Amino acid sequence: MQTPIVKVMIGHRRVGKSYILYQLINEIRNKEHDANIIYINKEDIAYVDIVSSKDLHDYIATRLMSKRRNYIFIDEIQEIEDFKVAIRSLALNDSNDIYITGSNSEMFSSDLANELGGRYVEFKIYSLSYMEFLDFHKLNNDDESLEKYNRFGGLPYLIHLPMREEVVMEYIRSVYSTIVLRDVVARNNIRNTAFLEQLIRFLADNIGSLFSSKSISDFLKSQNIRMSPTLVSEYADSLASAFVVHRIERYDIIGKRLFERGQKYFFENMGIRNVVAGYKPQDRAKRLENIVCNHLFYCGYEVTVGTLLTEEIDFVCTRAGETLYVQVAVELSKPETIAREFGNLLKIKDNYPKIVVSGERSFENTYKGIEHIYIRDFLTSSVTPKIV
Repeated sequence: MQTPIVKVMIGHRRVGKSYILYQLINEIRNKEHDANIIYINKEDIAYVDIVSSKDLHDYIATRLMSKRRNYIFIDEIQEIEDFKVAIRSLALNDSNDIYITGSNSEMFSSDLANELGGRYVEFKIYSLSYMEFLDFHKLNNDDESLEKYNRFGGLPYLIHLPMREEVVMEYIRSVYSTIVLRDVVARNNIRNTAFLEQLIRFLADNIGSLFSSKSISDFLKSQNIRMSPTLVSEYADSLASAFVVHRIERYDIIGKRLFERGQKYFFENMGIRNVVAGYKPQDRAKRLENIVCNHLFYCGYEVTVGTLLTEEIDFVCTRAGETLYVQVAVELSKPETIAREFGNLLKIKDNYPKIVVSGERSFENTYKGIEHIYIRDFLTSSVTPKIV
C-alpha cells in the first residue's frame, strides 16, 4: 500500500475480490480519515457510462487532488475497453496508489505486462481454502465439514445462505452461468455455446485425466460432436483464462522440461464442478485430487504433472526454488495401491520432500521414508510445515 506500483487482483467472479477492495479502503480510512478515495465498480449501473480508456481517465482525473496521495480502486476493470491506456497514464503520477481487479488472466497478463512493464504486482484470488471455509462458517474440523467443503466449494457468499443443497447449488449455478456467459462466451466471441457446454461437462467428468486437444476432439467426435482440435484448444484456453479450470502441464522429471502436449484439468471451485457434473460417490477419487491441487495453489506453488519414464507423479510443485512431490490416493488398503503410490515417489532420485495424501486416516505416517498425510491434515497444513 501507498506505493506507485499498480496492485492487480485477478480471479473468477464472486470469489471475493470486491470484498478485499472494501477491506483495503477501510484500512486506508482508519489510518487517513480524509483520504481521497476514488472507487469504480463496473458491475454497478452508476458507472455504466465509463466504457473506454478515455472515459476512465477523465472520470478519475476530475477527482484527483494535487499535493497528496490519491487512492484509486477499479473493480472488474476488464469491462472497460483499452483500460490499460488509462492505467498507464495514471501510473505516471507517483501520488496515485492504484488497485484494480479483473476476471480474465490472459488479458491482464498480456496487456498490463506490455503497458506497465515492472510497475505492477499481481495477486491471484482463489475460492476459500478449507481452513477459511471452516472459519467463515464456524465449523469444526471434522469429516462432515470436509464433506460440505467438497460438495459446495469455497465461494465466500455462501456464508449468507442456509447450507441446504438446493439453495446453495442454485446460487452456485447462477455464478457459473455468469462466468461462462460474460467471461468466456462474450469475452471471446464464442458462437458454439452448445459445444462449450459439452467441453465443460467433459472436463468436469474427467478431472485428473491426461488429455491433448486432439484426444478431446476425437472423444467428442465419437459422441457425434464435431469440433477441431484447434477450436478445442481455444475454448479450453478461454475457460482457463476465466478461472473456471486450472490447466496443468506435464513435466519431465528426468529431462527437467515441459512437454508440449498433454494436460490435466482441475476446477478452481468444487461447487462449480459439482453443478456441472453432479456429486457422485464414484467420483470421490477425482474430487480428492482436485482439492489437493487447489490447496497447492493456495500455498503458492507452481503445479505440474510429473512424468518419470513410464510412471506418473500426480503433482510436481515448485516454490522459491524448492520442489515438493505429491501423490494422491483415496485409499491405501491394497498392497498394489501402496506399492504404486509410494513406489513411484521412491523412484525419484533427489532429496526433495515427497508425500502421499490420502482419504484414509488409519494408514501409518510413513512408508519407506515417504510421508503419508491424511487429507484433512493436509488441508489444514498443521502437520505439513513444508507446504505452508
